Amino acid sequence: MAKTVIKEQRLGDLLVNAGVISEAQLQDALEDQRKTNDRLGRVLTRLGFVTEEVMVAFLASHLNIPYVNLSELDEVDPDMRRLVPEFLVRRQFVFPISKDGNTLTVAMADPLNVLAIDDISLITGCQVKVVVATETEIRKAIERYYGRLDILGDIIRNIEEKEVELVKEDENEEEIDIGKLISEGGEAPVVNLVNHILAEAIKAGASDIHIEPYEKSLRTRYRIDGILYEVVSPPKHVQAAVVSRIKIMSRLDIAERRLPQDGRCKVRLEGKEVDLRVSIVPTNFGEKVVMRILDPATLCLDMTALGFEPDVLSIYQKNIQVPYGIILDTGPTGCGKSTTLYSTLSSLNSPDKNIMTIEDPIEYVLPGINQVHVKPDIGLDFASGLRAFLRQDPDIILVGEIRDRETAEVAINAALTGHLVLSTLHTNDAPSAVTRLINMGIEPFLIASTVVMCIAQRLVRVICPKCKEPYEVSSKTLENVGIQVEKGRERVTLYRGTGCKNCTNIGYRGRTAIFEVMPIDDTIRDLVLNRKPSHIVKKAAKEAGMVTLRDAAIRKVLNGITTVEELLRVTFEEAAE
Repeated sequence: MAKTVIKEQRLGDLLVNAGVISEAQLQDALEDQRKTNDRLGRVLTRLGFVTEEVMVAFLASHLNIPYVNLSELDEVDPDMRRLVPEFLVRRQFVFPISKDGNTLTVAMADPLNVLAIDDISLITGCQVKVVVATETEIRKAIERYYGRLDILGDIIRNIEEKEVELVKEDENEEEIDIGKLISEGGEAPVVNLVNHILAEAIKAGASDIHIEPYEKSLRTRYRIDGILYEVVSPPKHVQAAVVSRIKIMSRLDIAERRLPQDGRCKVRLEGKEVDLRVSIVPTNFGEKVVMRILDPATLCLDMTALGFEPDVLSIYQKNIQVPYGIILDTGPTGCGKSTTLYSTLSSLNSPDKNIMTIEDPIEYVLPGINQVHVKPDIGLDFASGLRAFLRQDPDIILVGEIRDRETAEVAINAALTGHLVLSTLHTNDAPSAVTRLINMGIEPFLIASTVVMCIAQRLVRVICPKCKEPYEVSSKTLENVGIQVEKGRERVTLYRGTGCKNCTNIGYRGRTAIFEVMPIDDTIRDLVLNRKPSHIVKKAAKEAGMVTLRDAAIRKVLNGITTVEELLRVTFEEAAE
C-alpha cells in the first residue's frame, strides 16, 4: 500500500510542479481518492481538473513515453489474448499491443504504475515496453478484444453524488426517512442503473447477481455457469439507493435494515418475462443483495438433454416408472436438482395422473401440475403440506427437500400407502442419502422398503463450440489425475476453449450435468438393514455397475464435452479400497 500512495502522490506533485493543476485541486483529488479508492489520474479527470488528453500529453512528454492512439491501431494479434490474461488486463487496466521477440508492448493510462508492470512481466515472462493511451481508448480496446464487462460505466457516470446520501452504519445514530429512501429508490438514474444490472446479467446468462457492500466500495458479481465474475460496480455512495430500488421492486420493507428479508419480483426484458428471487442480508457495511434469476426459457425439461449418459439414463427412466416408493436426488445447492426433478415430473405428467409439489420456493411453474409454496410463518411447512397432500388423492408427490425427521416420516408414510415421492437431500453422493435418513432417526427397515433409487449430481461447464480446439496430452499425465486410458496408448486427444466473443473469452459456454445413479437392489437393502456406513454401500453399488460422479465427469472429458480443469474442480478422486 505504501508504494501505491507514494507513486500517486508523486504523480500529483509532478502535475502541480508543471502547472497542470493547482495544489488545492490536488488536495481535493486526494481527499476524493480516499473515499472512492480510485486511481488519482481518474479522479482528476472525473473532477474536471484535467482532461484525459492533457494528462496523456503531459505523461508522454515529461516521461518521454510514446503516445499511441488505440482507435487507429490495425487488428491486434489474437495471441495477445492468450499471452496477457483477461483478469490481468482488467485488474491493471492495461492493453497489450504487440510482441517483438521477448518484448511486450503495453498501453497504460498510468505509466508510473510499476506494480502493474511487474505483474505483467511476471505472468507473461516478457520485458514490458510501456506506451501511454487515454483511459477511454484503453477501455474501448478492452471491450473490443476481450469482451464488454464495463456494463455500468455510462450510467454510473451520470449519477452524481449529491443525488443520494451515504447510509450511516450505526442505526442508533440515524433517523430513517422512509420518504427519502423511497424517492431515492425511484430516481431515474438509480432505476436505470438497477435495470441495466439486471438486463446485462440476463443477457449474459447469469444465474445470480451479487451486490456486496464493503467499507469503501460496492462490488457487483454475476454467477455465470457456476463461476462468479466481477463486473464494474456502482460507486459506494449509491449503495442505499440501489438497495432501496431493489426492495421497492420486491415489495420488501424499505425501512428494515437490521433483519434478513426475502422477496421476489418479475421483470420483462425484450418481451421475455423473468422471475427474480431476492435475498437481502445485513452485513457490517450495509445490506448484501443476492438475486437469483429464474428464466423459464432456460429450463430444460428434456431428460435426454440434461447430461445423462445413455446407459445411466435407461436405469433412471426405468426406476421412475415405479408406482410407489421414494426417489432421492442429492447434491449441494445450485447443482441442478430442481431441474432434474422438474424434467422427471414433465416426463411423468399425463391427464390420468394427479401430481402435486410442495416447494420452497416454486422456481418454475409447470403446466398441469399443482404446486404449493412453503410458508413456515403461518405453519405451512414441508411436513404439514405433505400431510394435506395425502388427502388430495395424489399419484406423484414432489417434496422440495427432506430437512428433518418429521418430513422424512411423512414422505415414507406416503410411499408406503401407494404414492411415488420425489425429493432432495443435501449429501455429497448417492450412497450417503440412505445413511443421512438413518442419521435423521428413520428406521433402516422403512428405508429399505420404500427408497427405490438415489442419485447425485453436479454441473460442469461445457467447452464453447465456437472456439473449441483439440490438443494432445500424454497418458501418464492423465493417469496422474486419475484418468485411466487404454494400455499401449501414449497420447490422448482432449479439447479446450481458447476464448472468443461467443463465450466472452472464458472458453466455456453453458453447463451440463453429471450423474451418479444408485438403484436400491437386494444387496444394498441388506447393507441398509444392517446399518452399514456409506462407503460400504458405495463399494457394493460400484461392484454392481454404478457410474460414480468422477467416472461420469471423466466420460465427458474424454468425449470432448468438458475439460480436465472442470473434472478436478467439481469432483475428487477417492482413495482406493
